[in-house]
Amino acid sequence: MRFWLKDFLKDLRYYPSALLGGIVIGIMALISLAVPLRIPYSEAVRLWRGGEEVWYRSPRQVPPAWVNWFRRDKLADTLIFSTRDQPSWKRSQPAGEGRRIEVEFVFNYPYDTFPQELALYIWSSFREKAPFLVATWKTPDGRSIRVAELRVEGIKQGFRFSQDRRLLQRLEGVPPEEALFSTPGESRPRVLKGTYRLRIEAVTFEPDADVDVEFIAYGQVYGWAGTDRYRRDLGVALLWGFPVAMAFGVLGSVGTTLIAMGLAAVGVWFRGWVDELIQRLVEIFSIIPFLPVLILVGTLYSRSLVVILGVAIVLSVFSITIKNYRAIFLQIRELSYIEAAQAYGAGSGRIILRYLLPRVLPLMIPNLVIGVPSFVFLEASLAVLGLGDPVLPTWGKVLDEAIFSGSLLQGSYYWVLEPAFLLMVAGLSFSTVGFALDRVFNPRLREI
Repeated sequence: MRFWLKDFLKDLRYYPSALLGGIVIGIMALISLAVPLRIPYSEAVRLWRGGEEVWYRSPRQVPPAWVNWFRRDKLADTLIFSTRDQPSWKRSQPAGEGRRIEVEFVFNYPYDTFPQELALYIWSSFREKAPFLVATWKTPDGRSIRVAELRVEGIKQGFRFSQDRRLLQRLEGVPPEEALFSTPGESRPRVLKGTYRLRIEAVTFEPDADVDVEFIAYGQVYGWAGTDRYRRDLGVALLWGFPVAMAFGVLGSVGTTLIAMGLAAVGVWFRGWVDELIQRLVEIFSIIPFLPVLILVGTLYSRSLVVILGVAIVLSVFSITIKNYRAIFLQIRELSYIEAAQAYGAGSGRIILRYLLPRVLPLMIPNLVIGVPSFVFLEASLAVLGLGDPVLPTWGKVLDEAIFSGSLLQGSYYWVLEPAFLLMVAGLSFSTVGFALDRVFNPRLREI
């Protein structure tokens, strides 16, 4: 093994693509190890299966923030102001039997596009008498617009500007996200850049009652990966796709390769009915359709990744690969050192493990590396068919939901391109390293 590794490192300089692929695989492995520590499994599942209560601060189905690097007119980012995060923004003073609470959010708006949506969230605590709230919008050109007058009726209450009929009447039917950020009277609304103020006045009617508010101007971009139609950050699924893809691919390839090689060695050494049984199983499994069987298992039994991986390994083990290993082992069995091992009393297990299997490692290692992408693509293919793990966020799951939501028709190309790009990079990286290993371990291929 030491000499193979030395030859590989010596010849690696002739394979720049393999060197790049190895670096990418190393980065993917580091990400796969770091992601579960940064985002534990339970937290990833909670985030991915969460609804508005988890992702209410995220805009709906917007591209990642880096698209602004390639645009002249910069898309708006999400702005969040909350008295729960910054209590100093809230001023409270006694007023009769209750309290008068004043909040003012001051922010600069430097973007070239309007926000996607405007929302106000109110948290209140009271016993019987609900607080009353008034919100006033002040623009850079001095205009003052009353945007909300409402009675706070629950512990948490949401107010979306575009759904308030009275506000739409004041704005003459113009969407609030446009009317509040532009100069009135223009035929084509343009963003009015500058400093905006949202002043909120709340009155409580009980001495121990309180009100907290949060204002969100949802942007047209979000994060490094964008969001989907449920407001979920796609970065969670793309990051967790690394450990899932690596684990599924590596375990599937290693399990298939080692078991197939071991069965071939056992059949060649013991011959007789053992070899016949293995060869008949290979012939039977060769005519069984691979993907339809996995679809049946996912539809009728379980869509768990562990179950799918186990069935995939069983179906892949008894393939033509066993016959390839068998042909090599038949030649090794007749070598003189095997006869010498038998002469000094070595048992069957020792001969198989110490003398047969090590001779095929130069063939096994490249096949093991090249086999990883096939299992990675298998998981993604099943997820695209709707048979992926219903709990885990994976690259295939992102693709499936993007296609189901019609993201390409809606212009949300990032939703499809990001997981597709990661799948392509993973496949190319393992393939280039596998082909380079094949050339290193098999000198005859260097002349091709």
